[in-house]
Amino acid sequence: MKSFISQVLQKLLKSEGNISEIVFVLPSKRAGAYLLNELSKLSSTNIFSPKIYSIEEFTETISGLKTVDNTITLFEFYNVYKEITPQKEQEDFETFLNWAQNLIHDFNEVDRYLIDHKKFFNYLSEIQDINHWYLQKERTQLIENYLSFWQKLPEYYEALKGQLLNQQKGYQGLIYRSAAENIANYTEENSTNFVFIGFNALNTSEQQILQYLLENKRAQVFWDIDASFINDSEHEASLFVRQYMEHWPFYKENEFPQEAHDYTNAKDIEVIGIPKNIGQAKYLGEILSNLDLDTLKNTAVVMGQEDLLLPVLNSLPPNIGELNVTMGFPLKNAPVTSLFEKLFQIHTNPGNDYYYKDVISIVNHPSINEILDPYASALIKKINTENIVYINVGKIKNHFPAELQPLLSSLFSDYKNDPKLALENLNTIVQKIKTHLKEKEDALGLEFLYQFHLLFNKLSNLNNYYPHIKTIKSLQSFYKEIMSTQSLDFQGKPFKGLQLMGMLESRALDFETVIITSVNEGILPAGKSSNSFIPYELKKSYDLPTYKEKDAVYTYHFYRLLQRAKKVYLLYNTESNGLNAGEKSRFLTQLEIEKQPLHTITNKIISAKVPSVKMELKEVKKTPEIIERLKALANSGFSPSALTTYMRNPLDFYYQYILGVREQDQVEETVAYNTLGTVVHDSLENFYKPFENKNITEFDIKNFIERIPEEVTKQFSNTYNKTALNKGKNLIIFEVAKRYLQNFLKTELERIKKGENFEILQIETNLKTKIEVEGLDFPIYIKGKVDRVESSNGVTRIIDYKTGKVFQTQIEVVDWDNITEDYDKYSKSFQVLAYTTMIHGQSNLKLPVEAGIISFKNLQSGFLKFTKKDKPGNTKNKQTEIDEDILKDFNVQLRKLIAEICNPNISFREKEIKAHGSY
Repeated sequence: MKSFISQVLQKLLKSEGNISEIVFVLPSKRAGAYLLNELSKLSSTNIFSPKIYSIEEFTETISGLKTVDNTITLFEFYNVYKEITPQKEQEDFETFLNWAQNLIHDFNEVDRYLIDHKKFFNYLSEIQDINHWYLQKERTQLIENYLSFWQKLPEYYEALKGQLLNQQKGYQGLIYRSAAENIANYTEENSTNFVFIGFNALNTSEQQILQYLLENKRAQVFWDIDASFINDSEHEASLFVRQYMEHWPFYKENEFPQEAHDYTNAKDIEVIGIPKNIGQAKYLGEILSNLDLDTLKNTAVVMGQEDLLLPVLNSLPPNIGELNVTMGFPLKNAPVTSLFEKLFQIHTNPGNDYYYKDVISIVNHPSINEILDPYASALIKKINTENIVYINVGKIKNHFPAELQPLLSSLFSDYKNDPKLALENLNTIVQKIKTHLKEKEDALGLEFLYQFHLLFNKLSNLNNYYPHIKTIKSLQSFYKEIMSTQSLDFQGKPFKGLQLMGMLESRALDFETVIITSVNEGILPAGKSSNSFIPYELKKSYDLPTYKEKDAVYTYHFYRLLQRAKKVYLLYNTESNGLNAGEKSRFLTQLEIEKQPLHTITNKIISAKVPSVKMELKEVKKTPEIIERLKALANSGFSPSALTTYMRNPLDFYYQYILGVREQDQVEETVAYNTLGTVVHDSLENFYKPFENKNITEFDIKNFIERIPEEVTKQFSNTYNKTALNKGKNLIIFEVAKRYLQNFLKTELERIKKGENFEILQIETNLKTKIEVEGLDFPIYIKGKVDRVESSNGVTRIIDYKTGKVFQTQIEVVDWDNITEDYDKYSKSFQVLAYTTMIHGQSNLKLPVEAGIISFKNLQSGFLKFTKKDKPGNTKNKQTEIDEDILKDFNVQLRKLIAEICNPNISFREKEIKAHGSY
């Protein structure tokens, strides 16, 4: 394959006397580097290197202006805006930024296309006025200000242009306009000839420069376009070149340079659909692993979506020796970026109290966690265990030693909404991280950090020179603006090995093997964008590029990459939903519809091989160590909750009680339901505990009711925290706790008023009873804490409080064999019978007794008594008193359950989840 640049150079070497005196102009610096490399291969003698410009450098040279970036343009624009706008009408810098970015973009387009700005902006102003014609008699001040803004656009443009030209500076469009206006003077002062190579979509300024040089016989233009596209009047790849052929006066009198005939040659094209972006990166690695070294030397991977760079680099196979990455690694993807973003976020609103998640995300950030640990871990543990939702700077700093206080101050001390102070703190953080990374010898981390050092220094310089950044929010806006354009450049050999580049870097370059990723709609082509105040119709009237022309630019780049290639892989994401997804690109469909006779097009859908996984219930066999743990557990006592956990799922019992795996403490932003239960239980314990072995009177209950607000506040303070109960969901839950207690105590009052005489026997009493289990030769206990034991009109009642909703059917037993099998149906019956067994064993409780549940969400049902039925639905043959026979029957099942738990031959086997979601 002979590249386009090589073909042009061969022609020039044959026709030109001294190629060293020619000035070459190409679309990019990379194309210029390739030209020099090709020239060194083609020239048979030693020659001086010709001067080579990118088009941006060439226009700078002609105009004599220096390019300023978008950030400085915004600052300069705000300077002139304040000068020409009355002070009472001036907007602050943050508000100004909301519209100035788009306006500068439009100024850029007006200049690049040499449009008369006065006529254009007046036209735009009239369009806006027409949009509000129906409000002529009812115009508010807001509408008047809105229309006044559009009328001032010519004034804004002229002021900004004058300000920049006085400094010999310009944004890109202004430089292009100045170059177009100055091309005649430049050519008079310079006698050199120019060669333009590989251009396609030219703006009006570029067209005027090229046409002037062509008409004055000072330039040659070599268009890289295939005849098959030129001859197809509907093909977008040749849209711009056909326009130049038809409308440029030079080509009406002179023959258009001969087109190439490469696209119709034999090509092997594979169109490959792959799920997700990571799937593309992984499959790209497979493609490259099958290419030999000679093929890799003339292979380009073109990234349709540049965010895919890191996954692609991580997926490169071992056979990739030399690699040249043209595109930079975006700074926004650096690991340390998220730390600075979080710091900007928490300091946007001044204050000393920070949300716990923000604090944890900062002290736990990989960039500084190694510096702050183990103190950071201790702080996180304290936040979780003490349920701290908001934490102030002082409490944060108290957890760290003196040597870390400067870093902590930079991270968390109030920035006072002062950009200068913020930048000082950010630079301090950079220096602290730098010291740590040097000790670790982390070269890549240091390189990323150095880029942020440069970025913050640039912001500091801008802030000193332009006093417009008044708030942290404004500073954050410019931080994002600058960072979006910053990248970390890779070092490589530009002409050796695999070439990895973005679509724009491929201009004027040719490769035998081309792999293009992310060939999806919205990426290739990019589709519509709306960062402009100019309506579509107005753009069409003034021949400004719309999304249609931009799509044609992508079409040209896509087909030009295929033009001389022999082997092409086109990868696209098959997933139409989700992040960065989209339908298959129209380019792929177009390739198939317009298929050339010598093209072989293969369509594939690739998916990852997922081995079938047989769903099996987990099983843990009991080792000697597990048996020893069970013996220790039996000696300390099996609780009803431990036993019902085993009933629900033996594997959960193994994790919680054998391994001791518990859920990690987490901050409850909203009071959890178990916390609510604890508050209610502890409040009732404080009320009733002093009245053990006493009769409760009406006066006592009324006294409890009066103490409810104070007691609930106290218990929430002990169990939850001292704050965050006065608003939102927590306030509602706080009121619910009070209402639960009020409603319960009212039922207690009703009992007394009806003449019921009840005495509190025990409140929240710890119980522990030894039981004998046949076949087990070690001591076994059951233990628990009973909520309440009372004597009501001579009948002993064992009561368990439940803050959830419980129904009578959940505390009934028909078949004793099921009581240890069905958790949903019998767990509550099991618990109250276990409490009865423990009390009976510990205090020789006289039988019969009643045991049951009081459900705070079902108080109207009163005391839900344990009931033994002969069969389901039988309301006649039922027994609510627990006597010796019932306890005996229960104890048979209890011993059987404990024997199973301690049996070394019975594994802990996971229970299958039922359809309704529980075990």
